[in-house]
Amino acid sequence: MATRAGTSFQRRARSKRAPVPGTRPSLHNGQLLLSTGVPSLDYLIGGGLAVGTLLLVEEDRYESYSRMLLKYFVAEGIVCGHSLLIASAKDHPEEILQELPAPLLDDVIEIKESNKETEDNLADITSAAGLQDSMSIAWRYQNLPVVQTALTSSSRFGHYYDVSKTMSPELQHSVNCHSFFRPDEVPLDLAAAEFSNMNLGYVKLLRAIQRVIREEGFDGSSPQTKQRNILRIGIHSLGSVLWGDDVGLNENPESAYSLTRFLYALRGLLRTSLSACMITVPAYLIQNKAVIGRVVKLSDTVIGLESFNASERETNPIYKDYHGLFHVRQLPRLNCLISDVPDTKDLAFKLKRKLFTIERLHLPPDLSDTVSRSSKQDVAESAKLLSSGCGGVASGNKHLDF
Repeated sequence: MATRAGTSFQRRARSKRAPVPGTRPSLHNGQLLLSTGVPSLDYLIGGGLAVGTLLLVEEDRYESYSRMLLKYFVAEGIVCGHSLLIASAKDHPEEILQELPAPLLDDVIEIKESNKETEDNLADITSAAGLQDSMSIAWRYQNLPVVQTALTSSSRFGHYYDVSKTMSPELQHSVNCHSFFRPDEVPLDLAAAEFSNMNLGYVKLLRAIQRVIREEGFDGSSPQTKQRNILRIGIHSLGSVLWGDDVGLNENPESAYSLTRFLYALRGLLRTSLSACMITVPAYLIQNKAVIGRVVKLSDTVIGLESFNASERETNPIYKDYHGLFHVRQLPRLNCLISDVPDTKDLAFKLKRKLFTIERLHLPPDLSDTVSRSSKQDVAESAKLLSSGCGGVASGNKHLDF
């Protein structure tokens, strides 16, 4: 009986490497993703923040909501068991840890969501019954789809947090956390000094990040003692005067390239390690537009927050349900030619039921025949800011044609 000829081909066995906790692969490009702590933000940037990338947040003028996003990012790392590195020049990293929001349990979220749906359904039934006799909708609007303002995906990723409560100290100290406080790292007599054409505070911070990445094996140079883990880096208000940078003082600063050199070196460290970084930058203080353009190009994902506090839009009836506008400046292009573009650019954020959420912004129809002239002007001016969502945009002082 003839013997079967042998073959050199072997079936490839699946990798037995354990998955990294708190991560999942992207459905678009296979990149490893982690949650930012805000599910609606994860939805906007393609499912989550890719490992090895940099997320830049343009701060609002009163620095309240951008600081909240940073705390969400750090809190999500603690819940997932990731290592942390928090850097700041204004508030000590320990103070930021003490202000982290408390995570919500899954059963509490399900109960709240079911109660919310019940309340919304009852409100819809009541309003429909009350307006059935007094209002009739035009036939051309009856078949239009209802605008879904919530940004949600079919699969849940990340956790929810209650901003009215703080995280317990036991949970805060359950992970390995490193801190960098600039006043403790840079002496006062060397605060304005530069090293290799870079701010001394930036040099110290880069060395601290590089030391943590190498010593704990996030770059693969030395094997990690336990299972693979992620290093989350959070940098607060980078580029401000407290960091010794003068990009926000005048239009032609002396150290205009110090911030861009730091971002270039930081991206090199992130690309070669299991780490991800979120940086908040006071972009409204930087007068030189060229510097802003270089900062955006040296980042992977860039978002901007425009708060309504102490502004004319705070009293505008169009924005009465929101606390500010949310801008997506740039999305990463990883393992593909184009980025994952969101379905709309008209976004707004608010604190809803103790949660920070990002929603689609759309103009409601004007069903009243006695609208004042001032409110019409407000609606017309607001319509200019929205690129889509209402079909036509008014010009001048004319009202929208619904």
